Amino acid sequence: MLTKPSVRPANPNFSSGPCAKRPGWSVDALSATPVGRSHRAKIGKERLAEVIDRSAAILGLPDGWRLGIVPASDTGAVEMALWSLLGPRGVDMLAWESFGSTWVSDVLKQLKLPDVRVLEAGYGALPDLSQVDFSRDVVFTWNGTTSGVRVPNGDWIAEDREGLVICDATSSAFAMEMAWDRLDVVTWSWQKVLGGEGAHGMIALSPRAVARLESHTPAWPMPKIFRLTSGGKLIEGIFRGDTINTPSMVAVEDQVDALKWAESIGGRPALIARSQQNLRAVEDWVARTPWIDFLAKDPAIRSWTSICLVITADWFTALSEDDRAKAAKKIASLLDAEGVGYDLGSYRDAPAGLRIWGGATVETSDIEALLPWIEWAYEQVKA
Repeated sequence: MLTKPSVRPANPNFSSGPCAKRPGWSVDALSATPVGRSHRAKIGKERLAEVIDRSAAILGLPDGWRLGIVPASDTGAVEMALWSLLGPRGVDMLAWESFGSTWVSDVLKQLKLPDVRVLEAGYGALPDLSQVDFSRDVVFTWNGTTSGVRVPNGDWIAEDREGLVICDATSSAFAMEMAWDRLDVVTWSWQKVLGGEGAHGMIALSPRAVARLESHTPAWPMPKIFRLTSGGKLIEGIFRGDTINTPSMVAVEDQVDALKWAESIGGRPALIARSQQNLRAVEDWVARTPWIDFLAKDPAIRSWTSICLVITADWFTALSEDDRAKAAKKIASLLDAEGVGYDLGSYRDAPAGLRIWGGATVETSDIEALLPWIEWAYEQVKA
């Protein structure tokens, strides 16, 4: 039986959201927070606008796009897009993991649109992207946080599309190159790749999306927190820092700090490179470890942020589904108890296994230190 490894991760936080804070972070990074001040005050608006401006610059947002801060994390941003924009055309919904399936459910059961096609695939795979009809609106996730599967690029999206393309990019923005010229709405949250705090989302709108907003009136009542227009015109203040609801200025300050860190290490290319290096460390380990594999077998669609793993040993696969889930949970619990890896269990709806967040705030050295501990925990459960 393996003995406990001697090297421990310096930062054992591998959660897929909220994710690890940036290297070197401490609460001192929040010392300039304008606590007790209104977000409508000059300083509050300046901080909110700073998040918008720095985010747009790092991501390379094209001229003419609008970027705003919205309530309720990425979920709120996606729902805002669905409720505000869908209806004029049929819609193709793509789903290959739990969050994509949630958007399918909302469109079918809540909005009850009459013309919906659902293109689905199981965990670890993508649906047939060649079947997407871009004369229709299209909704998809760029990276499946709960399946570890990403689209390979944006080449499959038609440049001459007639409908809008709505992309949930919460675990890909800042870590993967986004094909902005093929997208119309992109959403994400702060607590993923840059390790910010929760509760806030961001929504980026192309000129085509703005035109839809200003020409389309949804057939259903619109809650205040979903409203992007007033009197048939875009509410421009949302995209200058006049948020719909009251934001946490502590969370805003934390995001400013994360964006400054991203700039200091080289911006988007450096963020992507750090995340890809994290995946390579896991790929090297999987290649020499016979009992584990990636949920996404195809490297071309394998995520380097949400790295999802499954146990392939005969003793494990022979177990019932419930017992596999219990065994995987025991491995994660042992790592938690040792203080070497927190929140490593696979998502509740995904196949039993482990999930390592490999986003840019995670140091490769910490992943390398974690992997022998996973081997140790596996041996304890196997025994």
